[in-house]
Amino acid sequence: MKNELESRKITVDRSEGFGERLLGVLLDRTREMPPHLIAPLVAEEVARIGGRDISILLQDYDQLILAPLPGKGLTVGAAERIDGSPAGRAFLHATPIEQPLADGVRIFLPLLNGSDEVGVMTITLDTVNDDDRLLLRRLAGLVADMLVTKSSYTDRFLRARRRERMSVAAEIQWSLLPPLTMVTPQVSVAGILEPAYDVAGDSFDYALNDDIMHLAVIDAMGHGLNAAVLATVAIGAYRHARRADIGLAELYAFMDTSIDKQFGPDQFVTAQMMRLNITTGYLQWVNAGHPAPLLIRDHQVIQRLESPGTLPVGFGGAQPLISEQMLRPDDRVLFFTDGLVEEHKTGGEQFGEERLIDFVESTGRVSQGVQEMVRALSHALMRERGGTTTDDATLFLVEWRGGTVDHLEGSGLDGR
Repeated sequence: MKNELESRKITVDRSEGFGERLLGVLLDRTREMPPHLIAPLVAEEVARIGGRDISILLQDYDQLILAPLPGKGLTVGAAERIDGSPAGRAFLHATPIEQPLADGVRIFLPLLNGSDEVGVMTITLDTVNDDDRLLLRRLAGLVADMLVTKSSYTDRFLRARRRERMSVAAEIQWSLLPPLTMVTPQVSVAGILEPAYDVAGDSFDYALNDDIMHLAVIDAMGHGLNAAVLATVAIGAYRHARRADIGLAELYAFMDTSIDKQFGPDQFVTAQMMRLNITTGYLQWVNAGHPAPLLIRDHQVIQRLESPGTLPVGFGGAQPLISEQMLRPDDRVLFFTDGLVEEHKTGGEQFGEERLIDFVESTGRVSQGVQEMVRALSHALMRERGGTTTDDATLFLVEWRGGTVDHLEGSGLDGR
């Protein structure tokens, strides 16, 4: 009885001052803590504010389920499907979901590292008010940062996300990828690879440097480990050239030379490289062997962004012509590799771009953010193809919103 009363007394004090002290203690304790003790520490600190039945759910590689992270003090139940569950709604919409219970409130908190989603943390409280919501939102952000930081030192979190064995080639590709999602006031991006546990030659990379959004989508020839090695060199060359701050034509030439010197004339990589000025909406790109990207406006594909042909990287092509397009606010551009549209069942016709466009338009009407649309589109296409794929496939979606971020300059310690 005494413990129960003490617990209820603690839950009353979830003011901002108390919350800041709790978050500070949690941050201090994690600095030298081994990765496997992070989850128990989170459970211990959450209990101090009256939280119970704490679970940490991580997104699996297929983006189908949220898998429970094991750990002392955590409630480890069954995996939650992203579609149709409260945890899934919190994850897809990046917003907390509250579920009333007979003895309290179950709260599902998206774990956001920056704008990339790690998973969901669930907590039950007796009651919840605005102070609680503020504290829990900040706590979830700190937990996400800790999971991402500590994952560099352990395989524990990666293992929790896996539903099946992963090929060596896929292991290499996933280790190369940037966060699958980035959301800012001016631009949002999201990508997905399939088959998640056996991808080899497909990959993508991006970086936001001041006002310029850089993006590359590649497809290395072949299958298996050789394709993964080829893709690794291509992404490495792309990053090296991008960080030298050279133009798209020079970047293409550097990648082309790097692949040719390492692998010779018999191996190549198809690629698209683009630059988007997120202040003006001015888009430039080079297409070296990929299908034309799709320009989406008001949920409709209004144009294929055709461009002059450029040889795949590694073939020693001439200097490419740079294609240009001015985007309007809220325009989306979908990049994809040929594995998506060339897939077909034995003896059947290819999936094709026209069917892809139909799916893009129908999915876009019901999807909200870029992550939700890319995920929904990938899964719809996989279902249409019978749940199988014989080639790697990549989807990468860019949304340009326009405007500036001047309002952020005024944010300070008083901002919430």
